Amino acid sequence: MIQIGMSTSCNILLGVEQSFRLARIAGYDGLEIMVTTDPVSRDAAALKQLMERYSLPILSVHAPSLFWMQLIGGRDAQVKLEKSAELAAEVGASSVVVHPPFRWEAGYAKNFERIVRQTAQNTGIEICVENMFPWKVAHKNLKAYAPSPDPLDLDVDAMTLDFSHASLSGRDSLEYAMAMGDKLRHIHLCDGRRSVDDGNMHDEHLVPGRGTQPVAETLTYLVENGFTGHVVAEIGLHKIRNPQVRLDMLVETVAFAKQYIGQEHATREPLAVGARINGRSVRRARKAASRP
Repeated sequence: MIQIGMSTSCNILLGVEQSFRLARIAGYDGLEIMVTTDPVSRDAAALKQLMERYSLPILSVHAPSLFWMQLIGGRDAQVKLEKSAELAAEVGASSVVVHPPFRWEAGYAKNFERIVRQTAQNTGIEICVENMFPWKVAHKNLKAYAPSPDPLDLDVDAMTLDFSHASLSGRDSLEYAMAMGDKLRHIHLCDGRRSVDDGNMHDEHLVPGRGTQPVAETLTYLVENGFTGHVVAEIGLHKIRNPQVRLDMLVETVAFAKQYIGQEHATREPLAVGARINGRSVRRARKAASRP
């Protein structure tokens, strides 16, 4: 059964526990934990407590790969990936999402494919390399990733497709998914409208259906062709100040996923006002989940 998860990166400013609350209220099957400056995101015992408290599993872990998180977990990128896989194993997640190396991580970049395969073999966790995008600064191309931002250029066994990143790369996500084939094991569900070729570097992560990528068609294609990985919402909420709007966007995203992967895959519905989580009404839980 395909499970529909929510990435804690959606609510990165709110913290991990607030993400658990929102995911439970909005009707997600589980979470993807992005390893960040929040110590809870790196603490297996604390994460297990949240899993029990909110009756939600952790489906996947996202290694600390973002530009501004390069020092999270130390300077050694290989060690950070290995720690992420160990964390995934401890909390019962089946996969780790990782970005291709930055070009200045020379040693890591040179050995990246071997490191990814070795980490998967040592931990039993699937390491899914995510598609990134070329950088363009002042209308000049900048080689930010090495050997490539495109996992199709790499000798790896598992891949993640991010629709917003595909948009920035000027790629059609349906064609991208077809090219990835059986190696496509993980989805970051979102949408995008922009391309770096148009002079844009803003990674939008829109609610699916609000951009120009063929998100619905891609999900339908994957289900029809036996996809069994996770579909994880990774939409940009950090600029949304209204907590009800944030929640509505998350509900809209999980409803979109259910529609196009097939309702039979859904295991949860959004909680109605009046339902209870850990002894608190959903009305109170909604308020608590919105606090920064």
